[in-house]
Amino acid sequence: MGWPYSWKENKFARDCHVNCEVERVWQTVRNDLTELLSTHPGTYFEPRRRVLIGTPGIGNLMAAGSYPLHQLLHCDAEKLQVVAHSFGGSTTYVFEKTVKTVARYVGGEASKEFFCNLWRRGMKGYVIYDVTEKVAPPASYFLRYDRWVMVVVASSNERNYGKWIRQSNAERIIVNCPDGMDMKAMCAWMKRDGIRDEQAEYWKMVKEQMYYTGPVPRYVFDANESIAHGAAIEDALDGIKSRDGEKHFIHRGVRLWYSENPSQKLVGVVRARGEVGAEGFPNAPIYLCLGRRIPHYFGKRDG
Repeated sequence: MGWPYSWKENKFARDCHVNCEVERVWQTVRNDLTELLSTHPGTYFEPRRRVLIGTPGIGNLMAAGSYPLHQLLHCDAEKLQVVAHSFGGSTTYVFEKTVKTVARYVGGEASKEFFCNLWRRGMKGYVIYDVTEKVAPPASYFLRYDRWVMVVVASSNERNYGKWIRQSNAERIIVNCPDGMDMKAMCAWMKRDGIRDEQAEYWKMVKEQMYYTGPVPRYVFDANESIAHGAAIEDALDGIKSRDGEKHFIHRGVRLWYSENPSQKLVGVVRARGEVGAEGFPNAPIYLCLGRRIPHYFGKRDG
């Protein structure tokens, strides 16, 4: 789990893994930031809002929020004075770069008061707002901050971010799962001090695990999470009430199910290009083995 999530969990995180998907997120954030910090942003300039969406289990470890935060903290402090990272509004870390301080605010009212004060002072800033857990989307007061850019980090559960998209006209950034080469690179780094045979054996084990869990780091590298996820997969299959669910996996249904629907555990987010450059996310079975199991499972159960 990457920083700053390690603060929340009171854990020490030494490494984070940055692949092309995470770098792509940062490039989008940087472009939005360049527009905000421009001397002449334009008469009708409006700060961009983004929603970062990925398959549950990849975000924290893949540094989808941590890496942009790291980069933002290294931007020119005279131009970008403040960066904030909020965990669903309940706990917010505010970095005032000009005075080189970080403050922790607990509770929505405390965060709101501080943000309003910064806005009144005319300071420019960037907010990373995490709603990947079962928490509320950003409060409506964020919408009036015309000197602040914002990205909401969300899971694929639309209830966590749908209202915010409609209110703020936010655009999606879809993050694919890491591919096989990404996972192999992680293995190489984790076992960098081992001998070649040990490295090869570890990669073989990881490949086998990926066959059953998909390329989701949380379930590949954490044995307890993997066991729990396997049980959740079985429960999800049993919980699908109708054989109609099968077509969503075969044909990669056009919309993602809400998280309280059992089939949410069975699918992964895949980026697709929509109309006028917008990004969408059709579904695919979360791992190869599942794609092969589903037709057999429904046929055996409902036949």
